[in-house]
Amino acid sequence: MRMKDGIAGTQTINNRKVRFCAVIVMVAGLCLGMGFSSRAQTQSHSPSKEETRMSHASGTFDVKLTPQDDKTGDTALGRFTIEKQFHGDLEGASKGQMLGANTSVKGSAGYVAMERISGTLHGRNGTFILQHTGTMTRGALQLSVTVVPDSGTDQLAGLTGKMDIKIEGGKHYYEFEYLLGDANSK
Repeated sequence: MRMKDGIAGTQTINNRKVRFCAVIVMVAGLCLGMGFSSRAQTQSHSPSKEETRMSHASGTFDVKLTPQDDKTGDTALGRFTIEKQFHGDLEGASKGQMLGANTSVKGSAGYVAMERISGTLHGRNGTFILQHTGTMTRGALQLSVTVVPDSGTDQLAGLTGKMDIKIEGGKHYYEFEYLLGDANSK
């Protein structure tokens, strides 16, 4: 009898993990699909005309989320690896980590993620890191995808900006408003 209970318990945990993964993927997708418009951050000094001219990049990307087993047995939290391939004004690839949380209230969940992008942005080579924060409150979505300060390298040193992500017809699109400042000015 104990063996049957053990198998049933394992199946219940596995079923919860599958449901949790499905909810987190749905939340991440919905948050990504309902991204918000990017805006430049206000600078504390009087910027020159060249400094305030935001650049715009757009294109598509492919994304793969892979659930990670953290062996905690906690069905409310889940970890995923992220792999993306960017096309368009940003050509490159990214790898990252995502942590998601599911609640007992339908339509309420959240995720945070960090991803490192390596490639070319309008012909400039380098890497930078994006920070994601997404929440869904009873179906109402909020998403913020921002360049981590001072994460740009090589020709992307000094990069700042925000990314808007949308999903239409199953295809992922990005709109990236950014500024390439002087990496040496503090």
